[in-house]
Amino acid sequence: MTLVIRPLTTDLWPSLETLFGPQGACYGCWCTYFRLAPKQREALSADGKKQVLKHAAEASLPPGLIAFDDGSPVGWVQVTPRAHVPRWNTDRTVSRPLDSDDPSDPGLWAISCFFIQSKRRGQGISHALLEAAVTHAGNNGARIIEACPMLKAKQSKSTSLFVGSVSIFEKAGFETVIERKPGRPLMRKVLA
Repeated sequence: MTLVIRPLTTDLWPSLETLFGPQGACYGCWCTYFRLAPKQREALSADGKKQVLKHAAEASLPPGLIAFDDGSPVGWVQVTPRAHVPRWNTDRTVSRPLDSDDPSDPGLWAISCFFIQSKRRGQGISHALLEAAVTHAGNNGARIIEACPMLKAKQSKSTSLFVGSVSIFEKAGFETVIERKPGRPLMRKVLA
């Protein structure tokens, strides 16, 4: 397997549509779970959520990275400044920033979601996406990059692992800074 990982831009939007499928990945989420407040998400149709992510792909800073194997899209990671995923920062979430951190700081980034094509899960694609996400964030001004992965899922290839697994972040040099809920640590890698 030789992966090519690229930032999601408008020219690659059709590839993301192919990867996410007609439902929009993770039951029609279109990677809006952390981008929108619950009431906003509930008010939108699947197509409305799709348009939110498509609009983000039109911005100068892409909302994430897409992985290709032999030209076919196989994986996605949402990697952005924390400010782009406001629900990740609310007081009620386990992913909220440390008290000393400002979520509007453009140097504080989040890796909030993964999506791997179901038949390709368990093949190391998330590891490659994570490595590329860290590089992408660093190249775009990140000083700190954080994640709030799961220690365990009911099944190792479950879509509930959309936040990633603790083990892949540990292997990439992330360290736990706080664990507000058992099995859901806030992990961090300092880049500069």
